[in-house]
Amino acid sequence: MPRMRAPRPAGPRGWSLRRLVRARELVTVALVASAAGGLWLFLEVAEAIRHDEVRSLDRAVLLALRDPADPAEPLGPRWVEEMGRDLTALGGTAVLTLVSIAAALFLWMARRPRSVALLAVAIAGGQALSLVLKHGYARPRPDLVPHGSYVYTASFPSGHSMMSAVVYLTLGALLARVLPRRRMKLLVMACALGATLLTGASRVYLGVHWPTDVIAGWAVGGSWAVACWLAADLLDRRRARGTPPEGSGPGSEEA
Repeated sequence: MPRMRAPRPAGPRGWSLRRLVRARELVTVALVASAAGGLWLFLEVAEAIRHDEVRSLDRAVLLALRDPADPAEPLGPRWVEEMGRDLTALGGTAVLTLVSIAAALFLWMARRPRSVALLAVAIAGGQALSLVLKHGYARPRPDLVPHGSYVYTASFPSGHSMMSAVVYLTLGALLARVLPRRRMKLLVMACALGATLLTGASRVYLGVHWPTDVIAGWAVGGSWAVACWLAADLLDRRRARGTPPEGSGPGSEEA
């Protein structure tokens, strides 16, 4: 009768692999919870607006950012108002398009065609969702103060806030996957989050959005971005199970 060998204790590599798998699963759960939380926040804000429960809060915040002596003027010196216009451009179509094209070229040169495709889907889907929500809710723009920026669509949710969350957070996640060092990854994600927050805050400062418009835009845009992160993670899992990695095809070698 053959002798049975006792199982060998897991070595350092086995333990590290288990920790990696466990950490990845925890990150996935956290991302799913974040997406669900963002969607819940958006629906709660939308419901509060429908029942007119946030009018006093919206008005108070908007007026707090105005000169008490002249509510037609934003709070602070002229250069602060000009800076607000510069920051709000971060969520404009022109800037987001240029940033997206530059990032897509970088990802393509890094042999990440799937990431480029995911970026395109995220932006196109986010823009379509923004238009549908604006048309569906049709909330009027603030009328308390003069607008500091040209507007031509409905107020809810804030398109600048939503699309800056979609574009910058998705780009941050995709670029972080390419960068080798953890500090660089954290820096990219911090810059993406900062650009998203500053864009939304500038919309309220310029008087073109109610604060709840911006909060809702951040919430739904962040949820959509997280959904794209989860899709990217799914692609990586497929690749780890044997799917050919990006850039490994016969026509992927550099010229």
